[in-house]
Amino acid sequence: MLKKIEPSHRTENIEYAIRDILFEANRRKESGGDLIYLNIGDPVLFGFRTPRHLLDAAYQAMLEDHTCYSASEGVPEAIEAIRREAERKGISPYEILITTGASEAIDFALSALVNKGENVLVPSPGYPLYNALLSRLIGEARPYLLNEDCDWQPDIGHMESQIDEKTRAIVLINPNNPTGAVYSRETLLKVIELAKKYNLLILSDEIYDKLILNGKEHISIASLDRDLPIVTFNGLSKSYLAPGFRIGWSIVSGAEELVEDYTEAMRKLARARLCASHPKQFAIPVALNGNQAHLKETREKLRSRRDLTIQRLNAIPGISCQEPEGAFYAFPRIDFDVSDQDFVKSLIRETGVVVVHGSGFGSLPETAHFRLVFLPDESVLNEAYDRLEQFMKRNF
Repeated sequence: MLKKIEPSHRTENIEYAIRDILFEANRRKESGGDLIYLNIGDPVLFGFRTPRHLLDAAYQAMLEDHTCYSASEGVPEAIEAIRREAERKGISPYEILITTGASEAIDFALSALVNKGENVLVPSPGYPLYNALLSRLIGEARPYLLNEDCDWQPDIGHMESQIDEKTRAIVLINPNNPTGAVYSRETLLKVIELAKKYNLLILSDEIYDKLILNGKEHISIASLDRDLPIVTFNGLSKSYLAPGFRIGWSIVSGAEELVEDYTEAMRKLARARLCASHPKQFAIPVALNGNQAHLKETREKLRSRRDLTIQRLNAIPGISCQEPEGAFYAFPRIDFDVSDQDFVKSLIRETGVVVVHGSGFGSLPETAHFRLVFLPDESVLNEAYDRLEQFMKRNF
């Protein structure tokens, strides 16, 4: 008799709350209820449009027969554009790899680094991809606290307390998902000090670097130290409104003698999967070097929607929210002793407003939170906040 196929143990603890919450949403939808989706950070789903010159570049590449495999590292024109962009930000690249979204770049960086039983420090709250990948690698995602009372900046003291002999790297997400925090120069310099003290790699996720909403300067941590091993992640998904292109990259920087072996391990992984989408790589040079007008319009819309969001949320008794400085997320606190998962499930069932429970982004914060995206237009946001306000009045 045939036996049931058993999944590997490495998949047991993999969770992705942003999409997992859709099970609850689909139950309401199946029963005839409407839904307002504030859970997925995809700007194209909310009326933002991929700039035409990116579409034209990818299409023209297809017409010119760039539909074969490319070099595993990426096409030279795209790599050179990323190199120039990095240098404008003060980064000195050692190696650039173009990947299937920034997610694959993060996968390569962790897979080339982490052995079974080793750990990587990840922000809490933070993007859950890192936890999922480390679980698959049978490593440990060890959380460090972001301080809500200090604009969600990393708690450096807590970060250091989490380091031990099996720690390999520190992950930064700047601007942060889910809080929208933008890290200060002072904070970044303190992280560099820790990395040097304990001989750690820094993995810096900067996918929202051009979506700064308060006029604050975004600082790439790799620009502050040219010798320390740092991997910087970015891509076309967020700032360039092309999430479905699945085009991202990693920039390895640091002293050659410190990063050369590690970089070759990342190259091996890139060679094993052949290449990222060949024609879409030709959108990178026109994105980074071409017309940037969409960024001004995008930031203006996001700033207005952010301001509405903070005004409405902080006017609801029992809800409070720090103002996000970047990206397009808010991370409100629920000022009651309540399970955030139960809160979110009830909110979806009763109102159709789909948000994500805060514990899906990390286990450390003692207070309950949820994450929402403020990408929809203001009429949709106002309807969602009206429903949230009535929900709070009924239940709390």
